[in-house]
This record gives sequence, C-alpha cells and structure tokens, in this order.
Amino acid sequence: MKYQNVCLESLGYTLPSEAVSSEQLERQLEPIYSRLKLPSGRLELMTGIRERRLWPRGTRPSEVSVQSGERAIAAAQIDRNLIGALVHGSVCRDFLEPATASIVHRGLKLARDCLIYDVSNACLGLMNGMVQIANMIELGQVRAGLVVASEGSRELVETTVKWLNGSTELTRDSIKPALASLTIGSASAAALLVHRDISRTRNSLVGALGRANTDGNELCHSGRDEAVATGMAPLMQTQAETLMHQGIAVGLETLEKFFAELSWTAHDVDKTVCHQVGGAHRKMLLEKFGFDPAIDFVTFPMLGNTGAAALPVTLATGIEQGHFSSGDRVGMFGIGSGINVLMMGLDFRLGLVQGGSL
Repeated sequence: MKYQNVCLESLGYTLPSEAVSSEQLERQLEPIYSRLKLPSGRLELMTGIRERRLWPRGTRPSEVSVQSGERAIAAAQIDRNLIGALVHGSVCRDFLEPATASIVHRGLKLARDCLIYDVSNACLGLMNGMVQIANMIELGQVRAGLVVASEGSRELVETTVKWLNGSTELTRDSIKPALASLTIGSASAAALLVHRDISRTRNSLVGALGRANTDGNELCHSGRDEAVATGMAPLMQTQAETLMHQGIAVGLETLEKFFAELSWTAHDVDKTVCHQVGGAHRKMLLEKFGFDPAIDFVTFPMLGNTGAAALPVTLATGIEQGHFSSGDRVGMFGIGSGINVLMMGLDFRLGLVQGGSL
C-alpha cells in the first residue's frame, strides 16, 4: 500500500499518574521469590523495564480514549466535523457491545455521518486502524479520520501477582509464561490522519505493508472475551522467547517487501519506532534489521509494554523530546502476537503533539 494524499497530522496521548516499579512488584511477589529462591532485581534485569503505569481502579478504556482524542484534535486545530471515521483499536474495550468507538464518538461530539467501529488485533490494532483510515482518505471517502487506543493493565498485573503467590506447584521454568504479564503497562494514544489538502504538517504517510504467520498463534494468549470489560484478561500465558524469535523472523520477511513497496533501503531510514516489548526484543530486532540503536526511540523502560498504544505513544514522546527532525524518514515497525507484522513509512516534517496524565 502506497499513499500520495495521506498525512499523519497529530498525535494525542494520556498516561496514568500511578507508577509501579519492578522493585515494588518484586516486593509483592516475595512469597514466590522466597520459595523459588529468585534473586531480587531479576524482573528489571530480564526485561529492561524499570516501571509501568496503572489507571485508577474502574477506569474504562473509552474515558481515556476520549481524552487522547481530544488532545489530538486540539493539537491539529482541526474542525471535528471534518472527521469522517473513528476507529477504536486497542485490546481493551468497555463492552462486548456496543463498540467502544460509539462511546468515544459521543464523548468527542463527532458528526453523525462519521463511520465508527472497533478493531482488535493484539498490539497492532491502532496501526491497523491507521491503515484503514489512510485507505479511506486515499480513495476520497473521508477527509480526515481518528484512531484511538487505550490499554489497561491493573487487573492483569494484580491477578498475575495473586496467582503466582498462591501457587505451590510452580517452578523456575513453569513461571516463565506468566512473567510477560508483569511487563504490561497502561497508556492511551490517538492518531489523526488527514488529506494532504487540509494538512498543516505535511507529514506524509508514504505507505504500509503487513504480513502474518499464524502458525505462531498459540505463543501468546489470554482469557476468553468475557473478561474485556475489566481491562485486560485476568491471566495471560506467553512463550516469550519463542514469540520473540518467530516474530522477528516474520519481521525480516516483511522488511524486505516493505522496502520494495516504498522504494526504500535500510540506508533511507533516518529514525525508527518499534513496538515496545523490552530490552532483549529491541536489541535483537535492531541487530537483525541492521539499524543503529542511536536512531531508535524507546519508552518501555518507564512505561512497559502498553499494547496497541505503545508505538504511537513512543512516536509522540520522541517528537516532544526532539528525537525526530524535519526531513527524517521514519520507519514504524509493529510486531504482535498471532503472529502479525505491520510496517509503516513516514516522511516527517512537523510534530503536532499534545499529551497529559490521568
């Protein structure tokens, strides 16, 4: 997919005020740490994650998606009546039905002729929504579209801690599938895409390409869909090392096709933003892709893995901190369970970002 008329106009994001360090989590896990004689500092050492954040108890995804959407709209200074599509693209939803997008639509006071729906694809939901809206803009169906995603981790982290401490049969090996759950954090993001004719930034979305290898769909899974209203599913099992290796392998397959689609090479990529999993994943991905870590920007040390919100929050934070310069070609590389890979290319010019906390 290549685009001539699509611009990533602005980004909005919202972060929880409450931070929980890996050290704090380990103190909560003292019963199992003592029983298995696990060394303190293990969690941060293995993941590179110092802390993750949690929404106030009872927070619904739609609440913070509205805040992030409002921030993206304010940053762009766009007439919200021009927004012709709204996609809610996170793992977490308010309900099985109606679509969480319907709650956000009302909260943002968008027009009645705005197309609204939810998209679910693990950590790639927001990126998938961006591609769908970009296609609509390119086809002339809408002038602007908004994608939002809000992930919550409190229920998952707290349930995992309780389960680990309560089990008497777990060993050092058998606890491994649960450890990834302790890396999950909460965050919310919104991305506003517009037609080039109404863009102030001229941040051209050059193109996108996806690829899947669903032979690996059992490597990360969570509870049944009845649990979505509480945030994330109560328990998640992840074969993290296998998922990392297989995901990056699919990523390498995708990268070659992505460069061919956009007529780019690795040397054309000035900056990168990847899905935020942890230190080992980042190191291996950049090595295999052939990118210098200096061109990459990360948020996982302070936010953990925030699912579908991770990549846009990282892009927004990088813009705020001056990591990106006008004229940079930015590669956005998403890898999610399933296994799915989605890559996007951006010609960056001007960053319009508004962030805040809850």
